[in-house]
Amino acid sequence: MNATITAVSLSPGHTFSKHATGEITLLEGLGVEGDAHCGVTVKHRSDVARDPTRANLRQVHLIHGELFDELREQGFSVEASMLGENVTTRGVDLLALPVDTELRLGDCAVVRLTGLRNPCSQIDRLQKGLLSAVVERKPDGEIIRKTGVMAVVIKGGVVRQGDDLIVKLPALPHRKLERV
Repeated sequence: MNATITAVSLSPGHTFSKHATGEITLLEGLGVEGDAHCGVTVKHRSDVARDPTRANLRQVHLIHGELFDELREQGFSVEASMLGENVTTRGVDLLALPVDTELRLGDCAVVRLTGLRNPCSQIDRLQKGLLSAVVERKPDGEIIRKTGVMAVVIKGGVVRQGDDLIVKLPALPHRKLERV
């Protein structure tokens, strides 16, 4: 399965949206160089408040660009980097991938998927009603979180807008992504 990286972003501060840039550098075991969420242990404010010693399973945030298309069709004005992702992709259903899927980003960087991003109410500060548009409920009550996946860096490297993304599924049995 091949896909493309359509945007890369980072933010040195704990801001909701990130800043689009031409390239980012992934650091093995840490995350995106210069990003507020870079580190071995949790950096997300609510996670730090609960237990600052926990492993950082949210080093890199990826969103499928098709989500932005869907949101625009619903009347929202949302572009890459606005939802806080580091990597925006096109051509692969990130949400359908299993835990431990490896994604090669660009020439050499590799991340391993750890789970789904759990959107919070801050998203409605960006645009009213956005949270309802990115969180759905199946008839059986299961929650569908559409705001991307989280990953850890297992091999560092530079990632650029326009780079290819290659998916490597883990061995069977596959485990479904859950929120992290």
